Amino acid sequence: RRVLFRSIFIHMSTTFKIKKGLDIKLLGTAEKTVVDLGAKKFAIKPPDFAGCFPKVLVQEGDEVKAGTQLFYDKYRDNIRFTAPVSGKVKAIKRGAKRRLLEVVIDSDDKNEAIDFGKSDINSINKDEVVDKMLSSGIWPLLRQRPYSTIADPSLAPKSIFVAAYDTAPLAPDYDLVVHGHGDEFQAGLDILTKLTNGKVHLNVDAKKTTSKVFLNSKNVQINTFSGPHPSGNVSVHISKLDPINKGEIVWYLYPQDVLTIGRLFLTGKYDSTRIFTLAGSEVLKPKYFKSHVGASIKKMVAKNVTKNDNRYISGNVLTGEKIEKDGYIGFYDSMITVIPEGNYHEFFGWILPNLNKFSFSGTFPSKWLTPKKKYKLDTNLHGAVRAYVMTGQFEKVFPFDIYPMQLIKAVLVEDIDMMENMGIYEIDHEDFALCEVIDTSKTEIQSIIRKGLDLMRIEMS
Repeated sequence: RRVLFRSIFIHMSTTFKIKKGLDIKLLGTAEKTVVDLGAKKFAIKPPDFAGCFPKVLVQEGDEVKAGTQLFYDKYRDNIRFTAPVSGKVKAIKRGAKRRLLEVVIDSDDKNEAIDFGKSDINSINKDEVVDKMLSSGIWPLLRQRPYSTIADPSLAPKSIFVAAYDTAPLAPDYDLVVHGHGDEFQAGLDILTKLTNGKVHLNVDAKKTTSKVFLNSKNVQINTFSGPHPSGNVSVHISKLDPINKGEIVWYLYPQDVLTIGRLFLTGKYDSTRIFTLAGSEVLKPKYFKSHVGASIKKMVAKNVTKNDNRYISGNVLTGEKIEKDGYIGFYDSMITVIPEGNYHEFFGWILPNLNKFSFSGTFPSKWLTPKKKYKLDTNLHGAVRAYVMTGQFEKVFPFDIYPMQLIKAVLVEDIDMMENMGIYEIDHEDFALCEVIDTSKTEIQSIIRKGLDLMRIEMS
């Protein structure tokens, strides 16, 4: 009876409709065709991993295979970071104070990989799962809340979230990404169930998800979400399904991470294959590219972007990281966005009527005359940084039972008790991206929240 009840309970689905938020419609949606990128250079970038202090294990010129250890976290030496492809270590790049920025690998196109051994997914236990994921270097795919750091393998989360629903501007279509990989995806889910005594939540788009890979998934609870951005954010899913209290943790990851886990246990090898979206108004032919984790975008954008002064972003326009046009895709990113730089001044830009300008407040008539219009937006702040003004606007795009302005101010003054009381454990810096967009004070709110999370992590450790 218990087994039957658990089986029925796991497959129950829950639907949530998020009302607060804002969709920013941009030009440059990727065509749903996948081509091979053929990248020759790849890089693993330690700054992608919050709270990681890397210790290098290789030298320039070393030969590596997929799964060869490149560096580890010196404060958690069991967490290893490995090469995504086979080849030779081309460069070890450092910044100020010898901070490790990149380990660059020249691919030999052989895709040779260390064999970690196939596993019987039905019989393997939790300790064996953890050991294999740590040794192969795919453990960093698992991140934990609060703090959005790499999951602690010595702890057990109360639940695990797989976010297969992304509402960020120009976000990739996860149905396309997992198409034809049902066995690998299910294997990855089965492995995740061994890492927690709680539920594994698979969260999908209530209106657009048609993939049988998602809808036919077993041993998980499938939940559907709808609504404007940030209804696709992990924090929103957690707040509705399994809220975090002080001392509790949940883990989260994304569909392509699940595929990587599944491939490791089915084949015994670290297969870092990824599908990336190249999108944005400055891309001539937006499309999907197949490559590996940390691929160089040089070939991706060559002769495929306008000749304007452009901003190259690893990730989406709201939360992504600025990179150079010959830079590398971030470890956790599945898209590259190209938009114009906003390095210009505009006289009376806020008062002149214009149907081509995006407006949240309704200052420009485009909000109500052309509500479905897609925009070509740039990075211009349209004003200078100024003092905070209590407008009440943040609450309209912030779908949490939290006062965002008060939390931001608690972080600024580093009031630990107030940060806890205001809900710092429930959110991540990406949840404040829309607040940053509509902020009349032009403040880098995401950076403030990230510093607050880092402060809490250090204080609570």
